[in-house]
Amino acid sequence: MTDRLRGVRSSLPVFAVLLLPALAAAQDAKTAPLAGELVRLLDSLKLDSVAAKVQGDEYVGALYFPGSQLLVVKARYSVPERMDEQLAKKNYRDVYIDLNSASVPASKVLVADLGANGLYARRRENQFDTADIGGRSYSFDGDWGKAKLSEQEYMKAFQATEGEYVKMLEALVAQLKKTS
Repeated sequence: MTDRLRGVRSSLPVFAVLLLPALAAAQDAKTAPLAGELVRLLDSLKLDSVAAKVQGDEYVGALYFPGSQLLVVKARYSVPERMDEQLAKKNYRDVYIDLNSASVPASKVLVADLGANGLYARRRENQFDTADIGGRSYSFDGDWGKAKLSEQEYMKAFQATEGEYVKMLEALVAQLKKTS
């Protein structure tokens, strides 16, 4: 009985070494299901852009490059009537362009999801995601030192961006489900 117990105890470090990378990868991929759903909807509707009203004068828009990337921007817009009119006409690309260029700068969040497969905290397959939030840029490549951040600051920035990205994707998926 004690030999079995020793065998189990000695194999625990091996299991931990094998499982930790998988757990870390799963933790990084909170936005993957939503990004996947958005991409499937865009593909099925043969669209390369979508936009939605979040609340008040805040809007979200996305440009989709199949198999390549998803560019998603959320911001406040000073003339909500114009945005509402563009949404009613389904001029999603125009909404995206206006949000990216003529929005209230401090409110702007722009996520470049390379691979269109969700936001990841570290480089994978020689690519990484980026975000611009209120005038500050982040490269989620796992190199927090290059960004002059501590690992804790880097992960905090990633988690905040991920939370925003979830809300953005949810609004866009809801818009496509409503219009399809």
